[in-house]
Amino acid sequence: MDATHAVTTVRPADAASTHPDTPRRVIVIGGGPAAHRLTDALHSRDTEHALSIVVLAEENHRPYDRVALSQRLAGKFDLTLEPTAPWDSERVALRINERATSIDPLAHTVTTSTGAVLDYDDLVLATGSSAPVPQMPGREHIRVYRTLDDVDALVDELAALTASLGRTPKVVVAGGGLLGLEAAGGLHKLGAESAIVHSGGWLMSAQLDEGGGQALGRIIVAQGIELHLGTRARTILRDDDNAVTGLQLGNGREIAADIVVYAIGISPRDELARAAGLAVGVRGGITIGNDCRTSDPSIWAIGEVASWKERCVGLVAPANAMAEVVADRLLGGNAEFTSVDDATKLKLSGVDVASFGDALASTPGSLEIVYADPARGLYQKLVMTDDAKTLLGGIFVGDATPYSTLRPMVGRQLNIEPAAYLSAAGAEAPGGDELPDDALVCSCNMVSAGAVRSAVLGDEHTDACTELGALKVCTRAGTQCGSCVPLVKKILEAELTASGQTISHALCEHFELSRQELFDSVRVLGLVSSDEIFSRFGTGRGCDVCKPAVGSILASQNTTYILDAGRGTLQDTNDRAMANMQKDGTYSVVPRIPGGEITPTKLAVIAQVALDFDLYTKITGGQRIDLFGARLEQLPDIWRILVDAGFESGQAYGKALRNVKSCIGSTWCRFGVQDAVGLAIRLELRYRGLRAPHKFKFGVSGCARECAEARAKDVGIIASDNGWTMYVGGNGGFQPAHGQLLATDLDEETLIKYIDRYLMYYIRTADRMQRTARWMEDLEGGLEHVREVVINDSLGLAEELEQAMLAHVDNYEDEWAATLADPERLRRFRSFVNAPTEPDPSIALVTERDQIRPATPAERASSSTVQLSGSRIPVRKE
Repeated sequence: MDATHAVTTVRPADAASTHPDTPRRVIVIGGGPAAHRLTDALHSRDTEHALSIVVLAEENHRPYDRVALSQRLAGKFDLTLEPTAPWDSERVALRINERATSIDPLAHTVTTSTGAVLDYDDLVLATGSSAPVPQMPGREHIRVYRTLDDVDALVDELAALTASLGRTPKVVVAGGGLLGLEAAGGLHKLGAESAIVHSGGWLMSAQLDEGGGQALGRIIVAQGIELHLGTRARTILRDDDNAVTGLQLGNGREIAADIVVYAIGISPRDELARAAGLAVGVRGGITIGNDCRTSDPSIWAIGEVASWKERCVGLVAPANAMAEVVADRLLGGNAEFTSVDDATKLKLSGVDVASFGDALASTPGSLEIVYADPARGLYQKLVMTDDAKTLLGGIFVGDATPYSTLRPMVGRQLNIEPAAYLSAAGAEAPGGDELPDDALVCSCNMVSAGAVRSAVLGDEHTDACTELGALKVCTRAGTQCGSCVPLVKKILEAELTASGQTISHALCEHFELSRQELFDSVRVLGLVSSDEIFSRFGTGRGCDVCKPAVGSILASQNTTYILDAGRGTLQDTNDRAMANMQKDGTYSVVPRIPGGEITPTKLAVIAQVALDFDLYTKITGGQRIDLFGARLEQLPDIWRILVDAGFESGQAYGKALRNVKSCIGSTWCRFGVQDAVGLAIRLELRYRGLRAPHKFKFGVSGCARECAEARAKDVGIIASDNGWTMYVGGNGGFQPAHGQLLATDLDEETLIKYIDRYLMYYIRTADRMQRTARWMEDLEGGLEHVREVVINDSLGLAEELEQAMLAHVDNYEDEWAATLADPERLRRFRSFVNAPTEPDPSIALVTERDQIRPATPAERASSSTVQLSGSRIPVRKE
């Protein structure tokens, strides 16, 4: 039958029991993800064809993935939810663009906007929610961010304004939650000047604590999006032609705006239920029990419209769980909805944020283990029980790598000290083979680790799913929000390894090639943009795995400015700012000091910069001087002084050479046998700016006393009476590794030749985010293989690797100087009309050892520390 017309056979309400061969009639009101999940579950499990289903969808689309709305901003992507098979079934009728207008519980009928009156045996309300807009002057001009049509209209309006205004349109988004951030970020990437107004003191205040919210705020500001926190919009300002010109905020300030978008939460669409006399919650929503049944035993409610224990939840996982409960009940089961999984992950390019479980530590006696790394712009927190054994929840900002693996561990004991699970500490979360079978891997689709393992292995009735794409299809894990895909891949690889099968080394589901294969393909074809790479080798829109990997590959192979040609969106916050973001929203500046050697004149320049800009100074373990506390708009001014004095970027923000540490060598030391300083300077100037899968460091010691700690470096060089000894694959961090001896008694030219080959071979063949130590461990043959390639040229690549390095050396350009020379690039660091002229007054500062630093939490709480308050709202210059 035609899938856009409903089955309208009329029969008594109790006909199912008197005529068992007649299908029971189920009407679903709503065409969103919850309705799709319910219909798919009923369609796939109703093997006896006991049901006929009608779905009333008021939008003119098949059910689509609302979680992926931000992707729609980037293009006309098809977000239709899979599978689509139910809509082609004779047992299911999808009536799009048809709205239910009333329900008669006594007659068991639903009237629609076409005038049709449909009979039901069971009615499921999946009407979702609407985007609330407050009563305020000018509210008719407010746009919302809720549906496909909303997003498409915003894109069209932005394009029209760009053409008519002759300047960049200004968009203000009210709401600093998930949808608000996605809307502001997506419109910003389309060319708008975006700003966010949020009533909370920090972004995502419902999911993040203050530390996480402030860390997220700094990342958002670094992307060029303004924040107005702790206030609300009161009036939409308009000109004489009734066109929007700005907003007046509750604090009295006025900000410019051409488009105003509201994304301040959800309002359950319970009007049909109210009119039908169903019980509703105190704060709205249709009241349901654990069986998802409403106050009428023939009517059910699922998704955002359902109020369970006086709570409506705007997340896909609880909606799917409710849909599963109703499907089971309609087919004779007794499933119950007993808990809400409110884990969230922000889907915005360049912003890695996630929270799960008891993220705000509301459990009595809970402990919070926090890792904040200013140099990397990270905030990570685990919430544990009072004995520090059982995981209750967590927050990740800046790096959410552990999220997918740790989230299923909520309520379970961790095997080792909790802090070790944080990627910020250098460790990895539990592998896929360590999760118990009943741990929930995919909360969107309620898929356990055991279900994934069973699908990988298969049985006499089902084929084994040995590739990630097939595994996602057969288990549905990772098919909705996608945040669990890395964990699903881990389980797949663990099971294949355990069963002796070959593991696919595909980069991710969007690239069949491994990183090494993709690197070589990009190199051979000379591709220079992510669009070219995705078009040629990828599928879909990419993910958190492949996008950064593509960015790294392009950075390694192109000596051009890293943020040009659309490559900037692939880089992280620090790379885009060419400085390290700190926890107070400022940045640190690290000029290169090759080999640790510096003249008194250059020292004086650094000292003067620190004095002029009131910066905290610190000599690092890598023999460089960090200057902390610079604001984004100050960076070019600081760079200009340093560049004019002969300094350049120390690349402390990039996956690149960080530094070459040296002892004093034979220049001064009575034990030194070679010129360690001279060699260190030569090496640092040769390999500066070289991008790689991960950061790497050198050490050069002038004698066997090893004062430069060279054997703890990725490349370590130690002098002897007969020349240089070369070690490779040493790393610090949470899992330190000593370098392994590659060659001895080398002259300087041979040493450099071997280093060229070693580094280029590593860059070409390592996996994404893999340091040299782990890379050599994974190589078949390990050190001996490296020795054969580097020294004996077993692969015939020596000359090619050397030429590739020479191309880098010949084309190196300092990124600071390149930025200063281009006004368009400098726009990334443009100032604001009312930018503060002193550090953020909301940050408490203390003096220690004659330098200013941020106060600790204990000092903040102390009466001896002055805690300043208030904030400045930056307004961009015209």
